Amino acid sequence: MTFAQPDHSIDLGTLPRMPSWVTSACSEDLEDVAFFSGSVLSHLHVVLGRDEVPQALLRERLALRAAEASVAFSGRPEREAELRDAVHLLRPGDLPGPAGETYLAWCRAAERPVSIKALGRALPSLEPGQIAGRLNTVRGAPVTRSTMVLEVVLTEAPRADVPALILADAALAQALGWDHLMPLLAAGLKRADLRKRGADLRLACHRALIVSAVEAVRLSAYLSRRAAHLKAVAPKLRAKGAAAAVELFLVRDALAPAALPLPDRAARRLCDRLVDLGAVRELTGRDTFRLYGV
Repeated sequence: MTFAQPDHSIDLGTLPRMPSWVTSACSEDLEDVAFFSGSVLSHLHVVLGRDEVPQALLRERLALRAAEASVAFSGRPEREAELRDAVHLLRPGDLPGPAGETYLAWCRAAERPVSIKALGRALPSLEPGQIAGRLNTVRGAPVTRSTMVLEVVLTEAPRADVPALILADAALAQALGWDHLMPLLAAGLKRADLRKRGADLRLACHRALIVSAVEAVRLSAYLSRRAAHLKAVAPKLRAKGAAAAVELFLVRDALAPAALPLPDRAARRLCDRLVDLGAVRELTGRDTFRLYGV
């Protein structure tokens, strides 16, 4: 097995680089893979402690990727663009549909510090006692705890992929001392991995976390650079409410102009201006119903 290679086209700037001996490792041995996953998670821990990393924005972007993987596990066709549309173009009274609900669950899980209440908001089908029982009864190293939660939930409810993965990421965050859940496992796992148990599942989770944590470090560098540029051009914006709009872009994966604290026409002009300045991107490629993000 060859792990994902680092993307050297991304300038990591001041963020510490992932050691090449981790990303170029090749092993099928559980002990070796566990060592590499621990090394990658330790490196990610250091990166997440850097002030320049836009933490909320990073979590939202990772939540989108986790949702995309979760939807694919269920056999649905929606991908990144459709998930954004399902959530960010909702009108009052509209329902997001099954794929949108999955995306919202991941966003809610990562939005607030890990707690039984916050996880209950993301997973309303579970009672607080059920959530607490899953998180408080497992022991061991971080990835072991995460894997045990995943296995227990999937054994009891084989189709409960999303609750199982969210609770597994929550267990990992708690074990690592992170305040917030970082959506990592789902994007690195394959559909067949969710049917594994015991040592096979642990191996799959270690491998998944290596891939996802390497990507999270890369994404941290990319978003840090993009956020720094957005902050740099902010003084050039003269529209009333522009400062508040910039703050929203720094924490949200995608925004429709209607979500900005400006009148509709002014919001559209501001988005166009930010695109011209290279500070945000138009994400849809459409002429109407556009979405924007860092």
